[in-house]
Amino acid sequence: MAFRRRTKSYPLFSQEFVIHNHADIGFCLVLCVLIGLMFEVTAKTAFLFILPQYNISVPTADGETVHYHYGPKDLGTILFYVFITVILHAVVQEYILDKISKRLHLSKVKHSKFNESGQLVIFHLSSVVWCLYVVVTEGYLTNPRSLWEDYPHVYLSFQVKFFYLCQLAYWLHAFPELYFQKVRKEEIPRQLQYISLYLVHVAGAYLLNLSRLGLILLLLQYSTEFLFHMARLFYFADENNEKLFNAWAAVFGVTRLFILTLAVLAIGFGLARMENQMFDPEKGNFNTLPCRLCMLLLVCAAQAWLMWRFIHSQLRHWREYWNEQSAKRRGPAAPRLPARLLKRECGYHENGLVKAENGTSPRTKKLKSP
Repeated sequence: MAFRRRTKSYPLFSQEFVIHNHADIGFCLVLCVLIGLMFEVTAKTAFLFILPQYNISVPTADGETVHYHYGPKDLGTILFYVFITVILHAVVQEYILDKISKRLHLSKVKHSKFNESGQLVIFHLSSVVWCLYVVVTEGYLTNPRSLWEDYPHVYLSFQVKFFYLCQLAYWLHAFPELYFQKVRKEEIPRQLQYISLYLVHVAGAYLLNLSRLGLILLLLQYSTEFLFHMARLFYFADENNEKLFNAWAAVFGVTRLFILTLAVLAIGFGLARMENQMFDPEKGNFNTLPCRLCMLLLVCAAQAWLMWRFIHSQLRHWREYWNEQSAKRRGPAAPRLPARLLKRECGYHENGLVKAENGTSPRTKKLKSP
């Protein structure tokens, strides 16, 4: 892990060297970009990686407002913030999670899940606070019609575009982190599923110019996920503490209902009533019936899949709970030893007592001397 005092050295550019020094390598690359800002020749290139591109000045009543739209140059900015995220990931792992896990003395399986939940708790909490700030300042909560009015929402404010770029950078960085963190093979398919799911939804909202609706849906989803991973951390600290799991179970179903309702309201009814319904990728307009059906199908399929996994896990958990309770009620049964009958020449031995056979005494008679 990066920034750690190591007692063992690895061959240069070997597999173990890259795994144990990946954050240091990323820090060197970030530092090179920052140093490029100091020179006039390289400053323009460095700004391509650091700041969002494609800014446009729009005249308003108070003056001019700077807005942004997306383009191919965003890939450079996303790549730069992928390295930033890798560094922050290593710092959190080294100085927070590793110190806590050493005190808890967790097994390998629990240690892996503890690290995963610890990283996601910090990310979801920061994303919820940031997303809530953007939604409130942009006025999306006070005016729900703004989620579909004036579509396509091609021009974004700085904070909206920067939020989406950071979200894409985080979920893209999660792919190499599976290799850097040496995640167990059994855990990789599950993590790939939810990483890909988040990446598709965030990229879809950004590229299809549904950024306003995407912010509201991410706020709901991240709030629920924060509660879940917080409950897992408390469970690892104390296995008898399951109150947060009960709260998460209650919130999970309500969140699925709200997400489906907002998606159907904004895409199925709001965009369907807009006058500008034509497919024009150059202007960023995807408001056609096939596109709307694909969007709704993707959202509904994702929510149905999440709900099915939730119900399956809850049923398994309840089954295990009732099996434990029934085992405690029965208690350990005392084993009964069957009576042993041992055949002898002079009779039977039953439970240590000699019994006669055919009414005769099993003991031999003594002959009297004349």
